[in-house]
Amino acid sequence: MNEISLCAYAKLNLYLDITGKRNDGYHLLETVMQSIDLCDIVTIRMSDKVGASTVGCSDPRIPDGKKNICFKAANYFYTAARRYPASEIFIEKRVPCAAGMGGGSADAAAVIVGLNKLMGEPLSRSQMLKVAARTGADVPFCVVGGTKLCRGVGDDIRNEVELPERVYLVVMPDFLCDTHGAYVIYDEDPLPQRNAMKRFLKSGDGFPKAMYNVFGVLYENEKIDGIIEKLKSLGAEGACLTGSGSAVFGVFKDEQSAVNAAKEFPNYFTSVCKPMKYGTRIIDCKIEETSDKDGNSNDNVTEGT
Repeated sequence: MNEISLCAYAKLNLYLDITGKRNDGYHLLETVMQSIDLCDIVTIRMSDKVGASTVGCSDPRIPDGKKNICFKAANYFYTAARRYPASEIFIEKRVPCAAGMGGGSADAAAVIVGLNKLMGEPLSRSQMLKVAARTGADVPFCVVGGTKLCRGVGDDIRNEVELPERVYLVVMPDFLCDTHGAYVIYDEDPLPQRNAMKRFLKSGDGFPKAMYNVFGVLYENEKIDGIIEKLKSLGAEGACLTGSGSAVFGVFKDEQSAVNAAKEFPNYFTSVCKPMKYGTRIIDCKIEETSDKDGNSNDNVTEGT
């Protein structure tokens, strides 16, 4: 059985604003997303036999089987590749759930990248991104990773963004945010667009001072605001909600400062993270020896990066 394991890196939204709404109800966004080195581990085992995909997870709160986004990603991939092998997908969960860090999207991206490797790369990069966009809004970014300006519903990946090197401290509180409720509030009384992206992208002045998240305004949550202010008081150059929450992050000049600040949140999940230039990484790959139609043997491949 062929097998591959990948790191599925989480993301942070360094800037996030709502710019409109499509006819189908989806809201349009403008955001700068950053991959970080906090990751889930996604393992895929696949045989040449035709069969269904199964999905399992180390965290019982995450739905398995057909309800998991990874199941959807695998099925969309097989449809695009026109091949339907039996596969087993397992997620070792490390990224907090419902945090606004794209954990599920990152897992789905890892499935797409992993299946493409195991199956001999039947899809091009652009085809993989189409599968990713069909799977979920942030999945295309999680395939590509790095620091990117994105628009649309998060699937329109624009240019790479150059930012000064920093360290991120993620703080996940013990409560969840009402994303649907926030969108309802926005639809009833839309906030004016911040139009601060140009300032954010301006070298020296924008990052991290001009970080912004519209959901932080919509929630009006005193606990979130309190974490942001505490991070700043502990030396963060800036702090912000990520995605639709409820995780918050602070931006620090060096790792030790972030480590020291993390100690001040003993009752919350914390993680000191560094930026990544990609969204997934293959950590192990085993492809069994096969023979082609002429009887020539293909060597076993083991890859680790």
